[in-house]
Amino acid sequence: MNQPVEGETQTYERTFTVEDVQQFAELSGDAQPRHTEPDADGRVMVQGLLTATLPTKLGGDNEVLARTMEFEFLQPVYTGEPITCSSTYDTVVERDDRYEFTSDVVCEKANGEAVLGATVEGIIWKDD
Repeated sequence: MNQPVEGETQTYERTFTVEDVQQFAELSGDAQPRHTEPDADGRVMVQGLLTATLPTKLGGDNEVLARTMEFEFLQPVYTGEPITCSSTYDTVVERDDRYEFTSDVVCEKANGEAVLGATVEGIIWKDD
């Protein structure tokens, strides 16, 4: 566990594949044609909640237990597009056994266009 620090930013990049979208469609039941039938370029639209796994991956790396996560889906993501997710700790309050925090999250395409914005409130337990 790393101690969270106000202003600290962490990033993660991922490019979703058609197989990723198909697996998520099977798991979630969100199998709309836009997620299962490729367009003329062979791409499918990534489910919004699959895109939202980018900030949860960052949370998992830091042993975060999210209390609330508020997402704003700004534009579609398609398979084959690299997406970079950045999470910045806005506030960090130290308690005896944990850190309580809020963070702002932005996920962007390679050209800098935001596809997802989020606010997260959570805790990180201190090591014993």
